[in-house]
Amino acid sequence: MNCKEAVLLRIFFGEDDKYEGKHLYKYIVELCRKKGIAGVTVFRGVLGYGKSSLLHEAKPFKISSDLPIVVEIVDCEERIMEILPEIKRVLNSGLITIQRVMVLQYN
Repeated sequence: MNCKEAVLLRIFFGEDDKYEGKHLYKYIVELCRKKGIAGVTVFRGVLGYGKSSLLHEAKPFKISSDLPIVVEIVDCEERIMEILPEIKRVLNSGLITIQRVMVLQYN
């Protein structure tokens, strides 16, 4: 990544969301890696809700609760804009945000 000011793309959706039979978060990470994106991290939430206001909560002994997933992708703006159409295409429901960030260290 050769830019001082980068972009953070943040995607919120449910853990049970899939694309082509695989977890959506895994598909997105693999897409970014294939496209040479600088960095991607997936976070699993313990509690959250979205547009429906239905609470999704991690509970002991519960096999599936469709926990919130947040995928953060960081790279130069041009690179993020290249992958954004594909991400929008595979995301059935969720939230996408973009913000400018200053990169202090990347090595």
